[in-house]
Amino acid sequence: MTFSKKTRQEAIKNLKDKELDVLIIGGGITGAGLAVQAAASGMSTALLEMQDFAEGTSSRSTKLVHGGIRYLKNFDVEVVSDTVTERAVVQGIAPHIPKPDPMLLPIYNDEGPTTFDMFSVKVAMDLYDRLAGVENTPFANYTISPEEVLRREPLLKKEGLQGAGVYLDFRNNDARLVIDNIKKASQDGATAISKAKVTGFLYENKKIVGVKARDLMTGDTFEVKAKLVVNTSGPWVDKIRTLNFTRAVLPKMRPTKGVHLVVDASKLPVPQPTYFDTGKKDKRMVFAIPRENKTYFGTTDTDYTGDLQHPTVNQEDVDYLLEVINYRYPEAHLTINDIESSWAGIRPLLGDNSGSDYNGGDNGAISEESFKDVINIVTQFQKKEATKIEVEAVLNHLESSLAEKGDAPSSVSRGSSLEQEEDGLITLAGGKITDYRKMAAGAMTLIAQLLKDNYGLSFKTIDSKHYQISGGEFDPTQVTETVAENMKAGLAAGLSETEATYIADFYGMNALKIFAYAKEMKAYDGLSLAESACLRYGLEDEMVLVPADYLLRRTNHILFQRESLDSIQDAVIAVMADVLEWTADEKAANIETYKEVLAENDLADLKAN
Repeated sequence: MTFSKKTRQEAIKNLKDKELDVLIIGGGITGAGLAVQAAASGMSTALLEMQDFAEGTSSRSTKLVHGGIRYLKNFDVEVVSDTVTERAVVQGIAPHIPKPDPMLLPIYNDEGPTTFDMFSVKVAMDLYDRLAGVENTPFANYTISPEEVLRREPLLKKEGLQGAGVYLDFRNNDARLVIDNIKKASQDGATAISKAKVTGFLYENKKIVGVKARDLMTGDTFEVKAKLVVNTSGPWVDKIRTLNFTRAVLPKMRPTKGVHLVVDASKLPVPQPTYFDTGKKDKRMVFAIPRENKTYFGTTDTDYTGDLQHPTVNQEDVDYLLEVINYRYPEAHLTINDIESSWAGIRPLLGDNSGSDYNGGDNGAISEESFKDVINIVTQFQKKEATKIEVEAVLNHLESSLAEKGDAPSSVSRGSSLEQEEDGLITLAGGKITDYRKMAAGAMTLIAQLLKDNYGLSFKTIDSKHYQISGGEFDPTQVTETVAENMKAGLAAGLSETEATYIADFYGMNALKIFAYAKEMKAYDGLSLAESACLRYGLEDEMVLVPADYLLRRTNHILFQRESLDSIQDAVIAVMADVLEWTADEKAANIETYKEVLAENDLADLKAN
């Protein structure tokens, strides 16, 4: 077993006996990305996460690696340029996870403010393609007529439809991106412990030199010493910053809640990701995205002051999204009883500026005069009558018709921040999934400098733009070919073509280990051989400790395979109880916790009202 419950206990024991170079608090995508780079650079590294890896924000996104075309509605070219560039980097280091999936953007002439019209969306998409470097490729944008839009998506609202733009975006599996970063860090020597909560800091001369932690699996407490402690806890950043502090700490974060709902594809057939104005004149946009014979849609965006560890979907969230979807798809007639699965996530937004739009909100509409200036200069640029410098000069001097400081949750910046406080704690906060590698690289520059200046230690940081994570160790331009080649090992192990192809696509190069398990084992009682091999891989190689770790975050069973979940969940739990050696009381407690997770996913309480 390479990364499992058995290796976990030994890892905790080893942490108590040494001083680390870097200790990371938080096992979402930011902490996981930093752990990869620190461990690969030769730094002794550990990461502590109080829940499962990715259990918080990083498994609850819209599950896209955005190019950020929505930023262009306010002509934030720099943000889009950075985003599409970094998206290409992420696809290169994790080619088995982000996959190209062109987005359909239908345009309506609704009354009130809309994000784009047919002219402005074409201007935005052309500029987007230039920044993404996909001009004159199969992924270049194009526009289609209202008739073609309705041929693709006949349930879309016909009234007011002007046509649509189609542009490149990427689907993502957020939780798997995290676990494959964590596994790579572990392979490179990092110690990563889930379900271990940091409860306080260790100090020497008023400087942080480690943490106090509690193993939530056993109740045991332990201490970990480190030269540098980095806070990458997402929405919990401020809570970590205030542990043991006697001085006031100004909050950095403004958490907001985003909700997504899942229905069967037969209820809402959407052949490709679709992105549209809500029609509610609230300057917001919503996605409807196909995934594994399901369609999910979202997101809401509301300020959140509740339990960060336990955000839930409420009736207001459901009503808002159903109203939007039924307005844009008037023949769908979706109700709460059509919802099979759901999730609510907390976004770790920085609260000190509103300089970028993330989820469709408006951070300050530009003035009419500025809008005309932008259209003119972009048109000249397309005709090669203006230079990029001239375009940037116009964009950098836009006159805003609204104040920079906005109040709407959607207007709060998703930009990141990196700082070291007076007690030595380094905090890396904010950002988007797309930015995780770049954020970690920035933190690594600071970490390497501090270790050199304060401890005389020199490390050569890795080229993180080309350092592939677990499962992604293959040519990113040969994804389809690699899946086709790897699935042959699944066929040889006795799996069906459908099973082997799914696993090869889902797990990347790690599929080969799953196929090796399948070849040498018998299926567990009540499970297919394919499911048995995946479960064994989760238990032995992916730190699966409780049912939801496997059924919700390592796989898509709960979110996108809800119709078959009931037929396997008891067998999965029985295998876990045996392999993990649960006592009768532990099994009962884990089953009860899993039932609570499933009831929330199913919106059982809301449906009962």
